Amino acid sequence: MAGNENIHDQLKDMNRRFGALAKAAPGPMGAFRTLMGEASRPGALSAATKELIAVALAVHQGCADCILFHVANAASHGARREELIEVLAVALEMGGGPSAVYASRALEAFDALAPGKA
Repeated sequence: MAGNENIHDQLKDMNRRFGALAKAAPGPMGAFRTLMGEASRPGALSAATKELIAVALAVHQGCADCILFHVANAASHGARREELIEVLAVALEMGGGPSAVYASRALEAFDALAPGKA
């Protein structure tokens, strides 16, 4: 994720690749999409909180596309920047230096994708 001007394009590209895989492997990807939907459905935790948890896990795993996907979802569910920052602090605690690199990507993405941003 290099620069806010590219984040929207990166998200579109990631979604395009995800869609191509879904066409190539509709059964497994359909099941995966169902799992994603069930896991992020509001319950005792809000959808925004669940997406923030996914961001922390993506940061810890070092998955740039996962970070982008879940940051976008968290923002669309109304997660606040302050909440993201607290979640990123936990990811830093658990992952150290490498998580700091990916946490900065998550914050950059949020700032570019949060509602009201173009």
